[in-house]
Amino acid sequence: MLRPLALLPSCILRRTTVSVSARRNTMATDGSGTAPATTPTATDNEYSVAFVTTPDSAVATKLARQLVERKLVACVNIIPGLTSIYSWEDKINEDPEVLMMLKTRTDRVEEVIRFVRESHPYSVAEVIAMPIAAGNPPYLDWIGKTVPKRDG
Repeated sequence: MLRPLALLPSCILRRTTVSVSARRNTMATDGSGTAPATTPTATDNEYSVAFVTTPDSAVATKLARQLVERKLVACVNIIPGLTSIYSWEDKINEDPEVLMMLKTRTDRVEEVIRFVRESHPYSVAEVIAMPIAAGNPPYLDWIGKTVPKRDG
């Protein structure tokens, strides 16, 4: 369900405002005030999105900062308010969680998985990734410029 902006948590509003402002600086300077029209392009699986669940926002924020600082990912969206229902040790559980959505290069996914497994409080951390089939070319370029290719 969509919520009016006034009802969104302030952290989401703040992140959106910063994000929009930062991207405005890269818009066309032809006087139109809008970015040039571009067609979404295929990525040849060069980039991936990964999902990680955490028990709370503090854990998600800590992991996100570490991943970005290490240049393993370009961006992490932290999405609170998730409810996970799952089977664990023959018992059905229902727990609040926070979802992290990570954008990175496909050749760095294994490093991302390894880092999350080593740093996550869960004994079996959810880390799943899939290639980005297509996207906004300037955004995909930004991921590529932000996350270096894997050595070797």
